[in-house]
Amino acid sequence: MVYPEGYSWKRLCLPHLERRERSPKASFQERCGSWLSDLKGDALRKIYVVLILCFSLLGSCGGGEETELILATTTSVEDSGLLEHLLPVFETENACRVKVIAVGSGQAIRLAKDGNADAILVHDRKSEEEFVKEGYGEKRIEIMYNDFVLVGPENDPASLKDEKEIAVALRKIDSLETTFISRADESGTHKKEKSLWALAELSPEGGWYLQSGTGMEASLRVANEKRGYCLTDRATYLSHQKELDLAILFEGDKALLNQYSVIAVSPKKYPDVNHRLTQKFISFLTSDRGQMLIGEFGKEKFGQRLFTPNAKRD
Repeated sequence: MVYPEGYSWKRLCLPHLERRERSPKASFQERCGSWLSDLKGDALRKIYVVLILCFSLLGSCGGGEETELILATTTSVEDSGLLEHLLPVFETENACRVKVIAVGSGQAIRLAKDGNADAILVHDRKSEEEFVKEGYGEKRIEIMYNDFVLVGPENDPASLKDEKEIAVALRKIDSLETTFISRADESGTHKKEKSLWALAELSPEGGWYLQSGTGMEASLRVANEKRGYCLTDRATYLSHQKELDLAILFEGDKALLNQYSVIAVSPKKYPDVNHRLTQKFISFLTSDRGQMLIGEFGKEKFGQRLFTPNAKRD
């Protein structure tokens, strides 16, 4: 089926399905059945049609689409608990609901390109810039960062702890063919991993290089089971550290910076996006209060912040 330009099946169909679910027909009949039974023929049909139309109009104007924001985001901000920390504040202040679709950054961007999200919160600068350049998104707005780390079994079979450069650490893993778990899902983390192997001038392959095809938390669990190394964002690792027998074995290289940005889906591309609420959400994230909430997250539980706020606009 061919849809009008700027619309997807979801944006065309879901509002109508939601209105049908809210249809007052059953409750109306239950409440008014006693006196409706006394009316017959055209009189009954006219009253029924008028009331159903009125209720339908009220349902369509009740703000269902106005009060819901669809956010496609990377798994790390969900797995770390950051969204659970931020969203209730925004939802309460704006009497709205944020529907989160937590996937890899690559998939989040694809969802937005198909018109199935109002905003994206991701960590893959190159893909983000392409998303904006191609007209799918408005401005790319940086809001926070943390870093990537290499984790692995505490006995550190490849002896990475004393290394200062990520390229050297990866060459050690490759030369020893020590088990390494890759997300292999075209997420922001996976793309970062591939860029680091390229920096080391390597193309990993073989039975030691395992591809999980899953999110960050699940990949960490595979690494834990296989006693292998894994590249992870620091926040997700710290959030699940107590459940894993993995330690941070390499960190600190400037190549491991992990920048997060938020982008509103362009209403010029998809006129039915909730642009008004998206702008409020971006303003919240970049405000002094939003930045403070981001900076405070993790301090009480982990003794350190999991994300460093740095809101700015390109």
